Amino acid sequence: MQQDRIRGLVAATHTPFHEDGSLNLAAVELQAAHLLRTRITAAFISGTTGECHSLTLAERLSLTDKWTAVARGTPLRVVVHVGSNCLEDARALAASAERCGASAIAALAPSYFRPQTLEDLVAWCARIAEAAPGTPFYYYDIPSMTGVHFPMTDFLDHAAGRIPVLAGIKFSNPDLAMFQRCLHLSGGTFDVLWGVDEYLLAALALGGQGAVGSTYNFAAPLYHRMIEAFHRGDMQTARAEQYRSVELITLLESYGFMGSSKALMKMLGVNVGPARPPQGNLSADQLRRLSDELGKCGFFEWTAASA
Repeated sequence: MQQDRIRGLVAATHTPFHEDGSLNLAAVELQAAHLLRTRITAAFISGTTGECHSLTLAERLSLTDKWTAVARGTPLRVVVHVGSNCLEDARALAASAERCGASAIAALAPSYFRPQTLEDLVAWCARIAEAAPGTPFYYYDIPSMTGVHFPMTDFLDHAAGRIPVLAGIKFSNPDLAMFQRCLHLSGGTFDVLWGVDEYLLAALALGGQGAVGSTYNFAAPLYHRMIEAFHRGDMQTARAEQYRSVELITLLESYGFMGSSKALMKMLGVNVGPARPPQGNLSADQLRRLSDELGKCGFFEWTAASA
């Protein structure tokens, strides 16, 4: 399918909740303004960072409505994750995304009853994509979460003839060799979006041009500096910025990534509320310690600029 490829940083957005855990759609405008201010290319909504499997179908449909309405008329593109363990829910989400004018849709594999063969996976994706016949489709490869492992070059080869709107892959898989093979497959036909923030510099060195990640919500200036340093050949600076990313992610993971990353958004003035169970949230003491550790490592200084 001919389409404008997705380039630059795409933030895998949090789903905003009130303190009682209910959906807080009003916060989407604040999230979108923050992404635009930090030069983010697109919002990838209702994905892993968006706690997709902790949302009802009605909530996911409401998020699609809200994000596409808020982004309309701005440079911000919206990619809607529509994957589900229920095929009909996924198809309903895909159809809704198309009606709302989403730039693209993506779907991860079902993770309870998993596809046993590559043909099963391609057939599943084809059924989802046919519900949005005018919208580019990305397969969301994240085997660490789904437990579904197939070579993505094989997927692209098989799916290309079955899914007319196939655009490429959201590649949330640290296999850099496979990433490179996908980039070169069929003369570079497919859009392959890198999805492991800690390895973004390596992906750039291999030819990656677009990336989807959680940390682009709150650390975009760091990554912009890294990308700019890479393109001007300043690898010392690029490596230093990438290592800051690794240290930041390691720190957040030590407190539980979802709860700590949502707490960090609140520190930046974008309150996206708590994480939903079964994921945990930080205690008042943990919040103080996290804020202190972020301050000591220089986070608030090196993410303050919109560079």
